[in-house]
Amino acid sequence: MTTELSGENGSPMLSEQATQADQSLSTATETSRDIPRSKLWMAAIKPPMYTVAVIPIWVGTAIAVGETGILHWQIFVVFLLSAILIIAWLNSSNDVFDSDTGIDRNKHHSLVNLTGNRALVFWASTLCLIGGISGIVAIAWLQQDWTILIIVSLCCALGYAYQGPPFRLGYLGLGEPICFITFGPLAVTAAYYSQTQTWSSTVNWAASVIIGITTSLILFCSHFHQVKDDLAAGKRSPIVRLGPERGARWLTGSTLSVFALLAGFVLFEVLPPWSLLMGLSFPIARRLYRFVSAHYSSPAQVSRCKFIAVQFHFWSGLLLGFGCLMP
Repeated sequence: MTTELSGENGSPMLSEQATQADQSLSTATETSRDIPRSKLWMAAIKPPMYTVAVIPIWVGTAIAVGETGILHWQIFVVFLLSAILIIAWLNSSNDVFDSDTGIDRNKHHSLVNLTGNRALVFWASTLCLIGGISGIVAIAWLQQDWTILIIVSLCCALGYAYQGPPFRLGYLGLGEPICFITFGPLAVTAAYYSQTQTWSSTVNWAASVIIGITTSLILFCSHFHQVKDDLAAGKRSPIVRLGPERGARWLTGSTLSVFALLAGFVLFEVLPPWSLLMGLSFPIARRLYRFVSAHYSSPAQVSRCKFIAVQFHFWSGLLLGFGCLMP
């Protein structure tokens, strides 16, 4: 469940470098020895992937601050750092588990393939998990309330079941539902609860549904260019099941559903009117589904769609959070 951020339209330089690195790897026919090590490491580390940690925490916190007028800065910062460490664990441990099935044999930028040391990557990822959970424990201890630890622990358990043995639910095509639940309702609710120590408001639940969908779109897009490897490894991803053409139509419908939900939530006063700021991200959404519709049959070209999906996730979530902050 890895992500990269497009470097288009003013994205940070790191995002541009990650995009270029991954694109060159997607089209490369040479061996890993012929690809610059800097590109391999940039594609392996994927700094932009951490937006999937930032956005749920941002949105849940923004809703809490919008409702209470109070921001607990220490809680927010610790939670954010913890989420980043947990995402680092999730992505690096996925490289470990994928190396066991052989699905990453052609992935030159796998951390295991780069280091040649599965044990090193495994223990480094485990340290990231311990660090992330320690931050959540610190918040729970400070508040004398263990609810947030229970929610985050459930997120981690689902993250492990996605790729880890003996579950490997991602190989059954269940990655998107897991992604939706983990990064949507659970993560946004945990962030909201960390600020208020109360259960989510209707605003929080509605926003978490939107964030869950936009995060799942990133994972969905990552399957288009790797159908051949997924089939060889027995992975039944949604694109393997649907086929690229039907998958492109599903992507269009799912992307448009985000804005239909937004309009409905505002119309029925579930989300505040300023939430419509998220509509400013529609041009990115349109570019995403048009790009996939045009290139779904070309793995080398369609691989770029995940960059646009992360950009859409970032800007839509950022704007939604600002909308929920408005009086």
